Amino acid sequence: MPLILLEDVQKIYNPGPGEVRALDGVSLRIEAGELVAVIGQSGSGKSTLMNMMGCLDMPTAGRYLLDGQEVGSLCDDVLSKIRNHSIGFIFQGFNLIPSLTALENVELPLLYRGIGRESRRLMALEALNRVGLTARSHHRPSQMSGGQQQRTAIARAIAARPPIILADEPTGNLDSTSGTEIMGILQELNQEGKTVVLITHDSEVAAQAGRVVRIHDGRLAQDSAIPAKKAR
Repeated sequence: MPLILLEDVQKIYNPGPGEVRALDGVSLRIEAGELVAVIGQSGSGKSTLMNMMGCLDMPTAGRYLLDGQEVGSLCDDVLSKIRNHSIGFIFQGFNLIPSLTALENVELPLLYRGIGRESRRLMALEALNRVGLTARSHHRPSQMSGGQQQRTAIARAIAARPPIILADEPTGNLDSTSGTEIMGILQELNQEGKTVVLITHDSEVAAQAGRVVRIHDGRLAQDSAIPAKKAR
């Protein structure tokens, strides 16, 4: 059983004559430990697909199984627990709280999980160190560059050590140097065993994944593995 399995999934908004099919019969398998890029233009359905995989949205039709569990049959409390324990989210807009330091931003989801103060402080510091931001742990977002803010967001996503990382346009607001750094971190996380799904419109970013899934008008148009680069 794959970690992520979508079977003929549809997501329809405003059913009727003016309906919008954000996802139109999508079937997709992602195995544990894969690094997959989902690429498509604005409005193609890629963000809706990520929301589906992240248990933030439910299919109108079809089935979504996450680690063997059919998501559509789960109650809100169980879905919330899955999001908190199994999935780390990274967004293009960082979604950091301006009044909190990097350390406090990383700690916040751990607080919601009921982790004690000392433990969550250690976990947050470990995550910030993992992304090279120990020296910036007491800086607020306004005191950091875009790349540093995104690294803080990654630290927040990985602090609880979830097995799945969902990244929606994580390099979209960054310069090329910062974008390369962020992709390097995501690749390292994948090499450590995390399943990483990367949503992007950038073919150069997608090419750094092990597999590319192209989506167009809510349908999968391409699914191909990228050959590993030969060592020189």
